[in-house]
Amino acid sequence: MNQGDYLTYRKASSISLIGLVLQLLITLVVFIYSKYANDYAAAGAARFLATGLIAWGLLLLVFDLHRRERIEAMETEQLAVSGASAASAFDSVGDNLRVASRRLAFVYKWIMPAGGIIIGAINIWIGTGRLRAVTADAEFIERYQQIHVGWALAIGIGMAVVGFVFARFVSGMGKIPAWSNLRAGSAISVAAALVGILLAVGGFLDLSLGINTVQVWNLFLIPIGMIAFGIEIGLNLLLDVYRPRKPGEVPRPSFDSRFLGLLAAPDRIAENVGEAVNYQFGIDVTSSWFYQLLSKWIMVFVVAGVGVGWLMTSLVVVEPHERGLIITNGVVSSPLHSFGESGEGDIGPGLHIKLPWPFSKYETPVVKLKRGQTELRTTTGVRVLQLASNPPTPGRGPILWTENHSGTELLNIVQPDAAEDGSTDQSSSVAQLSLLAIEVPVQYVIRNVKLFDEFAAPGQREQMLLQLGRRVVTQYLGELSISDVLANHRISMPVELKSRLEKAYGELNDGQGTGIEILFVGINGVHPPTKVAPSFERVIIAKQNRESLIEDAKKTQITTLAEIAGSVELASEINDKLITLVDLRREVGRDAAQYIEAELEVQRLIEKTGGEAGEMILSASANRWVRHMSERGRASLLQGQQEAYLAAPSLYQSNMYFDALLEAMKEARVYLTPADLASLKVRLELQDKQVGTQVFDAEAGAELQ
Repeated sequence: MNQGDYLTYRKASSISLIGLVLQLLITLVVFIYSKYANDYAAAGAARFLATGLIAWGLLLLVFDLHRRERIEAMETEQLAVSGASAASAFDSVGDNLRVASRRLAFVYKWIMPAGGIIIGAINIWIGTGRLRAVTADAEFIERYQQIHVGWALAIGIGMAVVGFVFARFVSGMGKIPAWSNLRAGSAISVAAALVGILLAVGGFLDLSLGINTVQVWNLFLIPIGMIAFGIEIGLNLLLDVYRPRKPGEVPRPSFDSRFLGLLAAPDRIAENVGEAVNYQFGIDVTSSWFYQLLSKWIMVFVVAGVGVGWLMTSLVVVEPHERGLIITNGVVSSPLHSFGESGEGDIGPGLHIKLPWPFSKYETPVVKLKRGQTELRTTTGVRVLQLASNPPTPGRGPILWTENHSGTELLNIVQPDAAEDGSTDQSSSVAQLSLLAIEVPVQYVIRNVKLFDEFAAPGQREQMLLQLGRRVVTQYLGELSISDVLANHRISMPVELKSRLEKAYGELNDGQGTGIEILFVGINGVHPPTKVAPSFERVIIAKQNRESLIEDAKKTQITTLAEIAGSVELASEINDKLITLVDLRREVGRDAAQYIEAELEVQRLIEKTGGEAGEMILSASANRWVRHMSERGRASLLQGQQEAYLAAPSLYQSNMYFDALLEAMKEARVYLTPADLASLKVRLELQDKQVGTQVFDAEAGAELQ
């Protein structure tokens, strides 16, 4: 083991402490800036830099233990030289006095690997979580914008300068064998410098050109860098397990990134690569014949590879869902040779050969269509424009008018409803308008790539189609009333809108059109603003109640007419005849034969219906006939009695008298006594007749029940 004295390790401890302080300051500055500016990328960078504090702390611990171990070794040597070791008390406890050495070995065996595992796990965990959060929210990326780009530029430049200068200084110290572990610290400082460069470049482009592309990239680059750093730490640990070690060799920390170490010393890339290879294999690989041959012809291989790569730029492979253009010196041209489809000015799926870059290039106007967590880059695929409000988030279920359909709703102006007489309210001098939220999705495909590429600049085509389409939708909706949009014209609106959009898009590009074909225009989610939705619901509820009452009245009408006249049709016919009968009575009178005949006809019609009215008439007719025949019988009986009286008056009177007496004495007890009876005493046995029944006769007593 190459060991220095304790002063050497004290110097390394001091540098480690300085690195720890600088790392802490940089981490705090980035963390405070991320909170102040609400910068999501800087917040992730602060967590990445915070893991560097663990690395610097471990280096400070290792070098301090090295210093203590050197002091302990010096004291042991002095003790041995003084002769005190000759005493029996010191013969067997020499190794027990090397406490710092055992602690150093323990740190190298357990603490350093554990620290590397912690640093790697934190970076992978945080990087994966932040990358998943960014990719899961597409709207977050679209609205992401730093609000303090000046601070980002200043902090980034400061971090880049301080981090790179300190990394170069520490990397130079790492050349000394006793300070070799400082190379891990230089890698941590280079990582801080790279974070500063990303922040500075993003802020510079935003301030100078108004481009926030790098700022959006930082949302992905920083988490990806954290994940890569954590994976490299894991690989270093795995390789160190199987790497052969030389006796007395100082173990290399797992968080000593080889890639970041190359950036810390770019002038020693070849030497660093050789050292890394020798360290991993445990032998001097750079002295082998294969390595010497490879290093001799490496430039030839690089030039040949670059040449082959340059020639491959002349090959264009167009995927099945794409079409594109070949631009040669700024002019649309045909391919040198085509193994696939080739149209008028554009090329289709297949292999095509063109001039190599930069003389000729292939362009295709693509759009990214998100499907779940994947993205499809397509030219001929179906694209969608939302010409009004955005659709609601999928999976929300039914949405009422009183709820927001999307995060931001666009309200369109429509005409108010006309009054029942067809006029509008002109009492106010202010124009009467109504507002509605509506979703107008338009699906289209690109049929002519050349026209689509020519009608607007890249990145502006979809925006122009969107703005022009929204203008057409606004003009069309302004011509309709609120009832037309909500109900009356829902079927005809998509057809009319499609016709108007095709006409508007066809006028672009000097009348040649945009090269697109509109497949579908929809009208979805039409609703009033959420604040006035309850008023609409009350009107609808009132209309529903009105219709319900009308239906109940019709039900009652049908039921009543069916009960009275048998059916609604017969009731209507009878009603018409009754009206005619009333008019006839007014004309000819009640006693006219014509009126009587008409009345009898109505009566016969009512009797044939089978309803309650017919039943009442038939019942009254039957009662009249029974009464008539009864009175007629009584009249005939009276006439017969009169004839019998005239024939024999005395006999008739006697018969009538005895019949009346017989009727009166019926069921009565009669006692006959002589006229000269002086004293009459009658004993009566007041018992009812037939008081008992025959118990053996089943029919006995039936008359009593």
